[in-house]
Amino acid sequence: MDMHRDVIINDVDGMESRFVNRLDEAIVEDLHAQSYYGASVVVARGGEIVLKGTYGQSDRHRGRATGPDDVYRILSMSKGFTNALVFRALSEGRIMLSTRVVDLIPEFFGTEPFRAARKERINLAHLLTHRAGMPATPNPGLGPESFAVLADVIDALASVDVVNEPGGNLNYSAAINHALIGEMLRRAYGAESFRDLMHEKIFAPAGMDTTRFGLTDEWADRAVPLEVIVANDSWLKPEDIEVLNEVIARPDAEMPWVGAVSTIDDVFTFTELLRNKGRTASGELLFSPAVLDFATTKQTGDQINDLYGMVAAARHWDAPEGNMGLGMALAGTGTYARFFGPFVSPRTFGSYGAGSSLLWVDPVSDVSFCFLSSGVMDEGDNVARFQRLSSIAASAVID
Repeated sequence: MDMHRDVIINDVDGMESRFVNRLDEAIVEDLHAQSYYGASVVVARGGEIVLKGTYGQSDRHRGRATGPDDVYRILSMSKGFTNALVFRALSEGRIMLSTRVVDLIPEFFGTEPFRAARKERINLAHLLTHRAGMPATPNPGLGPESFAVLADVIDALASVDVVNEPGGNLNYSAAINHALIGEMLRRAYGAESFRDLMHEKIFAPAGMDTTRFGLTDEWADRAVPLEVIVANDSWLKPEDIEVLNEVIARPDAEMPWVGAVSTIDDVFTFTELLRNKGRTASGELLFSPAVLDFATTKQTGDQINDLYGMVAAARHWDAPEGNMGLGMALAGTGTYARFFGPFVSPRTFGSYGAGSSLLWVDPVSDVSFCFLSSGVMDEGDNVARFQRLSSIAASAVID
């Protein structure tokens, strides 16, 4: 079967070409096996491109080959963008890790005193480390037909109960935590909208020209649709994901947890911003290296991430440690299955979107990895895929 493949592989000092070529082959194998439909990939070391490629189809129903300017709905990788604004706000002293949700959003208490218990204790650190004790639902108090507008979500969260002790168990929050973080940031800066604040403080100064919260009509023809590859044991149902095609395309959409769109070049630009400890390509420092260092230090001890523990149990894998910094997932140590594989350095950090996307930076080897794909895989299959591809990329480092 003919398959689109447009790849540049460069010789970069300290990177073994045999394994870089093997990474290219592994992606092609995945696509021939129809594990997913297409991908846009960048691997670099010290900012030098090692592999850059587009593979397969970004829209199989339209027969469109993957191109360098495709605009992806990056799902929970959006949280990584929101985290960057948190780091900026922390660096500027506009918000602190101990700032409570109710300090900035007093209506979060709600109107029923018996349902407000423990809400007064939830702070920014709890939200970032996924230990706020709020429900781990992908629907933040509203269904997808209504959660595009952040103000509506915040209103709804006033009537959502806390279900665990704040600071207790680690349970990946698909939606609620970053909805609250986005609104806390908006109020801390006194901004009209979270979407515009992200553009002003992160995307524009970083040079991410084709990234925003919410898909515009201008980019609609280049947009990659979310299409679920059905598996029998998926955590999410196809409709849970595919409904986001329309929600993210609403003109008023601004969902800090799942609503961003971006290109592979912009994701690489963002990854380089992280690798360069908050400094943009033009030299502007958006957030402090000290804040990023803290944010990429493990904050969750040996706690298991409830969600990914469930994913591992379904595959009969060893339970993975949560390995959370401040919003950033860390590689950690050990032999259990994880997105980063076992061969990167333990403080390798990054973010990911359900079944489809991953970025990471290894601060020791100076390697960065960006991967956006079409076709949303079951999360267990996604972990297995990225464990394999990340392992090959890490294996290419020879000094």
